[in-house]
This record gives sequence, structure tokens and C-alpha cells, in this order.
Amino acid sequence: MAQELPDESLVNLGIGLPTKVANYLPEGVAVTLQSENGFVGLGPAPDVVDATIVNAGGQPVSIQPGGAFFDSSTSFGIIRGGHVDVTVLGALQVDEKGNIANYLIPGKMVPGMGGAMDLLVGAKKVIVAMEHTNKGIPKILKECTLPLTAAGVVDQIITELGVFEITPRGLVVTEVFPDVTIEEIQAATEASIIFEKEIVK
Repeated sequence: MAQELPDESLVNLGIGLPTKVANYLPEGVAVTLQSENGFVGLGPAPDVVDATIVNAGGQPVSIQPGGAFFDSSTSFGIIRGGHVDVTVLGALQVDEKGNIANYLIPGKMVPGMGGAMDLLVGAKKVIVAMEHTNKGIPKILKECTLPLTAAGVVDQIITELGVFEITPRGLVVTEVFPDVTIEEIQAATEASIIFEKEIVK
């Protein structure tokens, strides 16, 4: 994941799986992490918990030297103003056109969309980090069946199987992770997928 984050970029981490990115940034990756609940300079999970420093999902985190806290209106001014270079969000479904559903399952109580819609249209690049399937059911589809959070905004999907780019040609597999086969990816993906020549061995 860190390879997808350009140096000197401002990166927002959504709730769920994306929050783990802060724990795995290697030394030398010069990015600033932003949390929609009101701070920049988000760091990894701390050894000593300070209950007043939490990410957007309410999990304890640290703040890096030079980080800053601010109110919600400032936080969303950053997001809506187009100052976020990359946002990493989870999803219930993504489709081959870059549509994303990540806030609502009909008939289930949910707290609401939160800041997802603002991040999806405000960030310069949208990366979805999620598990490839839900109990064996594909989450990368030809067309989302759940209510959309935003349409045509996803640039990249990263799952435990590989890395996928949404392009005008379709959904392109750019990386297959170790011990994963092309056949496994095809079986777990409803969307049509394109394997580049260097991926097919």
C-alpha cells in the first residue's frame, strides 16, 4: 500500500481496514496522514494509549511531531477544498466502472454516510482497500447492487489477492500477490478483468 502513496502527499485514511495503513508505513515514506475527525499528522497505534487521540473510527492512534488538531469544519474544508491527494477507503462493493457502495445495506441500521461522499469527490485519487470477497461472494462487480456512495470515482482497488486499476479499458490487474493465482482472482471477481502481459506467466 505504501508504494501507492506519493511522497509529500496528504493522505486520508477511512475507517475499517484503511486505518491499518498508519501501522505499516515504512521508514522514509514521506506522507502526512489526515483523519476526518480533525487532525493531520496521524500516526500508528500507540504503545501507551491516550484516550483523547483517536482516528475517525474511534480507535486509539498517535500524532506525529508537527501534527495539528482542528475542528470539523476545518477538516472538511481540507477535504472539500481538494487538498487531499489520496484517500484510502473501505467498501461493501466496487464495480468495473469505478462506482462504489460503502455505507448502506438496505434493511440494516447504519449511522449514515459520514464523510465518505466528501472524500470520494474531494480527493485527487481514491484507493479502495478491502477484502476481495464477503463470505465467498465477490465484492468487485460488473455493477454495484447496493446504493452508491459515489459514481465513477474509484481509481484503484487493493485486496489480499492483488492490485487493480480502473481504466477506460476496464479493470486491469497490475499486481498479483505471492501465492495467488490468476485463476483464483478470476473466480473471486464478478467484474471482467484484464491481465497485463507481464502479470501472465
